[in-house]
Amino acid sequence: MLKPRPPHDKTENAPKADRTLWKRFLTAAPLRLSLIALGVIITAGVATQYVRSSDHDDGEVDTKGRNLNLTDLYVFREQDQNPGASDSDLVFVMNTNPRSVARQQYYFSTRARYEFKVTRATDKDATPTGQTDVLLRFEFGAPDAKNQQEIKLTTIRDGSKQTAVVGKTTPLAPDPSTAPIVNQVALGDANLSVFAGLREDPFFFDVEQYFRVRAGAAGTGPAVGFRPINTAIDFAKGYNVNAIAVRVPIKFLQGGSQAKVFDVWETISVPGANGKYIQVEQLARPAINEGLIRTNALLNAYNSVGPDFVAAALAGQQPAASIAAPIVTEAKQTLLAVGNTDARANALLGAFLPDVMRIDTTGASGYANALNAKGSPIRGRLFKDDVIDITLSVLTNGAIASDNVSYDGTPGNPSQGHNPLVPSFPYLALPN
Repeated sequence: MLKPRPPHDKTENAPKADRTLWKRFLTAAPLRLSLIALGVIITAGVATQYVRSSDHDDGEVDTKGRNLNLTDLYVFREQDQNPGASDSDLVFVMNTNPRSVARQQYYFSTRARYEFKVTRATDKDATPTGQTDVLLRFEFGAPDAKNQQEIKLTTIRDGSKQTAVVGKTTPLAPDPSTAPIVNQVALGDANLSVFAGLREDPFFFDVEQYFRVRAGAAGTGPAVGFRPINTAIDFAKGYNVNAIAVRVPIKFLQGGSQAKVFDVWETISVPGANGKYIQVEQLARPAINEGLIRTNALLNAYNSVGPDFVAAALAGQQPAASIAAPIVTEAKQTLLAVGNTDARANALLGAFLPDVMRIDTTGASGYANALNAKGSPIRGRLFKDDVIDITLSVLTNGAIASDNVSYDGTPGNPSQGHNPLVPSFPYLALPN
């Protein structure tokens, strides 16, 4: 096993104590993962020229353009991103259209439905059901002469539907620091805020060196480790994404309940036959579907169903089991292939499937801030959460602590570092 370079403290949101929490869960039973195994988990089925980590190209096909491609989901209590904000709101962020180059205008699809879906969980340890209690649907009109698109928001909460035109997208301005358009929409006794437009991609990872590390471990290249912090390269630096951000009052998500825990995921659907919409993308936690599902055909099948189908398949219920069972089977085969026992693989499946982003609103947001009894992260995800370092450390049992890339970057290294997050909603950094 290669010796990792000493890790550096590069993220305020994933302190050493939090990583120890994950390690404690994952080392409760014997776990021996090599860098070869890590390659299977993180980039299983990767297309030659693209990386799928954090879903930047998951299940890509000729008929699915990049504006129909999800990259990342972020869910957090607003006050944990902005101490001056209310403690009663959550922020959901959906990023799409990966690798949008600087100073180029990109648009949301005018035929797609971009949706956040939410389940109220009874408590932090409850098994995800994938049932949609609250839906937030965004649809976009054609670009106008100012490069703006009309935003239509439809909410469905406990079967009650409301639709409103909430405003316009924020176009790419000659001055990138131009203030974003934050649209306000009143839905009964709740006020939501909506932003849609180009922002900098907040994801960070030295993917180029990762492929070299993996090749060396597999014996198909020289044995190398990750580059030191002064030369590590962030592949997402300089790229933008099309982002949808919505500030949602917790009371709106609760409906008539007192729920404090929510499961969130995001989907994209397009029109199919007979006017029905077909789901082509789904995503929640980073590196789950694209890490556990190896074949592109099954990835596309996975993207076409919801976590409710996976939950039913895990429970052996028909007909969902017939549809989703091959997906669950391949996920388990991947876990077995990297050295897990049958019992360990089942435990990991129980922790990470169905794939939803759980947020327990009673504690501070952060991807590694807390786990439930099954080992699932339960505090959402903030922009600076180092999900790659967390995954590297967990899957290699601490043998690799870091890829030496951070959101803020290292002084003197021009190949990493993102623009500063803005201090108010939508918080994402200004576009490049």
